[in-house]
Amino acid sequence: MLTRILIVDDSPLVRERLGALLEQHPRWVICGEAEDGGDAVAKAQALLPDLIVLDFMTPGMNGLQAAREIGKLIPSVPILMFSMHVSQQLVNEARNAGCRGAVDKSDVDRVIEGVEALLHNEAYFPQN
Repeated sequence: MLTRILIVDDSPLVRERLGALLEQHPRWVICGEAEDGGDAVAKAQALLPDLIVLDFMTPGMNGLQAAREIGKLIPSVPILMFSMHVSQQLVNEARNAGCRGAVDKSDVDRVIEGVEALLHNEAYFPQN
């Protein structure tokens, strides 16, 4: 069975590269993409992904706001916060918003590890 992943980032290039990276895993498929928080909420409801990789800084509704909304609508879907700068403050805010993990965009290996952890019902937050 394939794991369906929704990617949310305002950069088409980041979405493309992240999608290509994640789809190297034989059982992961990108079921959709969203460019901002509002689009993420709508696509999460429409597509019912198994996991969401959600950028923190999206136009309009940011990633934390989107995570809270998605958590209310689809509480079972794990969300991995994805940011350029993962600080302890962001980790705390992501946890409070219902995210089960957070990773820095620059650390490709951690993105894969984070997705794997969330898919095994484990939290994945960096130690700062």
